[in-house]
Amino acid sequence: VRHSVALRNDGTVVTWGRDSEGQRDDAPTCGGFVAIACGNSHSVGLRNDGTVVPWGDNSRRQRNGAPTSAGFVAIACGWNHSVGLADDGMAVTRGSG
Repeated sequence: VRHSVALRNDGTVVTWGRDSEGQRDDAPTCGGFVAIACGNSHSVGLRNDGTVVPWGDNSRRQRNGAPTSAGFVAIACGWNHSVGLADDGMAVTRGSG
């Protein structure tokens, strides 16, 4: 992993490490996050309203078509992919690998 992310108690995100694909500079500056996940060069955050916010690399379509609707309860990242679990039990994936 080329970068790291941490979630503060106040719901804000802190990033550090490499920034060649926007892993740090594209990170959200607002609060309201309840979970975060870190892939190789991208990250995903889950907000308290159930929306998903991706940032960083998109070379494997990790971010393309990321769901913008609310209703997500969990997130995860792999090396070049992202997964969101909707409140109806459906898994939504983006990326490759």
